[in-house]
Amino acid sequence: MPRLDLNRSGEMDAFVQVVERGGFSAAARHLCMTPSAISKLIARLEARLATRLLHRSTRKLTLTPEGREFYERSTRVLADMDEAERHASAGAAPRGRVSVNASVSFGQHVLIPLVPQLLALHPEITLDIVLTDRVVDLMDERTDIAIRWGRLPASDLIARRIGETGQAIVASPAYLARCGTPKTPADLESHNRLGSNYRRQVPDWPLRVDGRLTAVPLVGNVRAGDGETLRRLVLEGVGIGRLSLYHIRADLEAGRLVPLLGAFNPGEVEPIHAVCLGKAGRLPARVRAVLDFLVANAGVEEPAIRRGRGSAGGSAAARRRP
Repeated sequence: MPRLDLNRSGEMDAFVQVVERGGFSAAARHLCMTPSAISKLIARLEARLATRLLHRSTRKLTLTPEGREFYERSTRVLADMDEAERHASAGAAPRGRVSVNASVSFGQHVLIPLVPQLLALHPEITLDIVLTDRVVDLMDERTDIAIRWGRLPASDLIARRIGETGQAIVASPAYLARCGTPKTPADLESHNRLGSNYRRQVPDWPLRVDGRLTAVPLVGNVRAGDGETLRRLVLEGVGIGRLSLYHIRADLEAGRLVPLLGAFNPGEVEPIHAVCLGKAGRLPARVRAVLDFLVANAGVEEPAIRRGRGSAGGSAAARRRP
């Protein structure tokens, strides 16, 4: 009677992870194994198939022709297995831990208010929320889903768009009463322009003057490590800041912050994505459930501020510019 090898799918999955993640160490981290254990699995697979699947060098791994064909077939087989399990457990509730990383502002103003609804919908899911404006490595920090701003670089991450946001220069009424209201970008020279000190922060504010984009450098006496701290500094009247519209929507509506120089706002928007490791169609049910929930419910709502309207300052000529 033929021996039933229960480890074939495990070998196949290990091989696919090595190929997709570019090495034994990266595959080992993803599968919670040691690099030596992954190496033994691949060696056993090659021995059983009596063919070499990978060319190994000190710098990189490359697929042999046989390895490329085996990889393509393996991904199809694993996808079919996942699909079979999904159909078999169609009525089962997603369960397990899901780690979500987001900026402090998105976490406090969008994500955390949604947690009760998410857990009510998926009571067997456990959330691990990490809020930081630092861009994290999903693999190194064992993060399932991260919220990212701006254009995404080319990568193997799965990305789902959840919205977009513009920016506005704002100040508190108390600051404006004390220091005056800037009417043109040139007026900013005499104001305290607050910025951030995290790595992805741009060093200036883009404004459109006479049809041309100009950069106003950040010259202020305080820098913040996250957007929420920057918002609090602006609310306290420390200086002027440039913040995402979704982040300050309630402050603008309540009059706690005043938008400035709207006629010079270039109107640029940043897309917001939820990203995760893996391949479409092969995500764990727990991760897929949270990802689908965020796409459906975490879209940001912005106040009705447009270039040249709803903002303090700006000359009449500037307001007439298209």
